[in-house]
Amino acid sequence: MDERSRGVAVVTGGGRGIGAACAVALARRGWDVCLGYRTDAGAADETAHRCRSLGAAATTVRGDLALPTAVPELFAAADRLGAVTVLVNNAGVVAPSARVDEIDAERLHRMLSVNVVAAFLCAGAAVRRMSSRHGGGGGSIVNVSSAAARIGSPGVYVDYAASKGALDTLTIGLAKEVAAEGVRVNGVRPGFVDTEIHASGGDPDRARRMAEVIPVGRPGRADEVAAAVAWLCGSEASYVTGATLDVTGGR
Repeated sequence: MDERSRGVAVVTGGGRGIGAACAVALARRGWDVCLGYRTDAGAADETAHRCRSLGAAATTVRGDLALPTAVPELFAAADRLGAVTVLVNNAGVVAPSARVDEIDAERLHRMLSVNVVAAFLCAGAAVRRMSSRHGGGGGSIVNVSSAAARIGSPGVYVDYAASKGALDTLTIGLAKEVAAEGVRVNGVRPGFVDTEIHASGGDPDRARRMAEVIPVGRPGRADEVAAAVAWLCGSEASYVTGATLDVTGGR
């Protein structure tokens, strides 16, 4: 394990699935972790326990990122742990399959508030702590997008795909904006990964059912995505910014 001098990693949606795997992977590599979660306190506490078992300090913060108070509260808790040097913008929501002509304003508002607006606000809070322009010592932001951003997800959830497309654009633009200030910004695009998010969209078996369209023949695991995220956060990726890495099994 690396020496504990890497600072604090903020992971949104950190209680379960890809977020939990990212928190554990970063703890293993030397970061303390601040986990944001919305409802499942038990899962968040279990993830924090796993991080502590690896020698990391860990705290959990409950909050709905659709609300304006959630981001300041999350980062205030992170500040109490130490200097924030990593943000993993992982929190996201999906909704049941629907065509665009079946999607209403309420669904769109929720989708974009969590998947886009909150990601921008978290990125801004991270930059204010990491950037040399603000007196920071540098850091890394990784945005967890989706292969849906380049596929479009027709007939399933074009709104979710569009929200992840916005996240890809944030990665490109913000990376160029803060590159000279010691902050790297990258993304990962998971494909079909076997996590709980499919159940929240009303189709819990979706990842396993879609195995036949994945070139490697199986859905991905959360730890496989987390390994890519952790690499992008580390010094091995010191010359990588503005990139988005597909973790899709070839799809």
